[in-house]
Amino acid sequence: MNLHITTPEGTRDRLFAECLERRQVQNALGKLFRRRGYTEVITPEVEYYDLFIQSGNPLPQEAMLKIIDRSGKIMVMRPDSTAPIARVAATRLKSLPLPQRLYYDQTVFRSGNAHDGGSSEIAQCGVELIGAVGKKADVEMVAMAVDALRACGVKNFHIEVGHADFFRALAARLELPAEDVERMRACIEGKNYAALNDMLQNCSGNPARAALARLPYLFGGVEVLEEAKELSGPCKSLDYLAQLHAELAAAGYGAFVRFDLGLVHQIDYYTGVVFRGYVQGAGRPVLSGGRYDKLVERFGRKAVATGFAVDVDAVGSCLSVGMPQLETVIHYGQGTLAQALRELDSRAPGTCELSPCRTLNSTLNLAREKGAQRVLVLEQSGERWLEV
Repeated sequence: MNLHITTPEGTRDRLFAECLERRQVQNALGKLFRRRGYTEVITPEVEYYDLFIQSGNPLPQEAMLKIIDRSGKIMVMRPDSTAPIARVAATRLKSLPLPQRLYYDQTVFRSGNAHDGGSSEIAQCGVELIGAVGKKADVEMVAMAVDALRACGVKNFHIEVGHADFFRALAARLELPAEDVERMRACIEGKNYAALNDMLQNCSGNPARAALARLPYLFGGVEVLEEAKELSGPCKSLDYLAQLHAELAAAGYGAFVRFDLGLVHQIDYYTGVVFRGYVQGAGRPVLSGGRYDKLVERFGRKAVATGFAVDVDAVGSCLSVGMPQLETVIHYGQGTLAQALRELDSRAPGTCELSPCRTLNSTLNLAREKGAQRVLVLEQSGERWLEV
């Protein structure tokens, strides 16, 4: 009986160049984060489901991959790294002074809609700045997001910045039930303009109506903030974003920063500045983050926080990482293994390999099959080169 075994839905094998792309991004980000004073933490791949309920995690429960342990407790494959790190900061790191700069390089697991082509395994590298409040911390985080993408070597990228309080302030003026506000948020996030306009039909005469109707279109340069202010009137969140941009521009980051005031994703999770990173050639955001000042406190320690995560494979797919070409196969005789290994280690990775063949003719055939250019023959009497 022939068995055709595939990988589970939402997973796939990654081979050769894809592995190099992933490692290149992970190494570049880890090096940057450590240089900026961030220390690595690793959290369990399996957490109690209650952890994410307590954190107010915005992921719907159907997006979590669940496991039942021997005692009957519900556990989940880690769907998010921020909540577990908030738990660590509030418990095991509670005695350490703030702020704490933490980074991670680990996989999160999420169950997407059936047959939507999304991945259930998402390799992420990210940072969490715990206990730092105010504009300086937000500027540091957005600048770090820019530097993270630069360190990876991608071209033609930008960071879009918004503010969670802008949507909240406008929605509060409509005095709508919470479920209607959530529906409106989903319409804005999904760019569902028709549904949004239908919802706003019953709010005619309210000054906030025009601003909310325009919200999905409020993206671009710093001029977007002025347009938004004309629609909404005086607004602290818009003033804050303008100050943030001024600081970033003064530091040389202005060309990489844009604004998207319709950036209202996971609105209850974030409490201030939110941002996403986009790279030309990637079909989805490659970076996402923002301020979440209430999360750590849910685990028993009062501490504000901000951070972001990079989708490693999404960034890697935008790089041109070629596989090294095999050039040399080493055929070694009895008593020459040490010399063969020295020769192998002296060459660029992937350009040379040892032959497992017993005879020289077999090694020559192997070299031809693999496209190598030559064979190095090592014998106790000396060495010689053969062209393939």
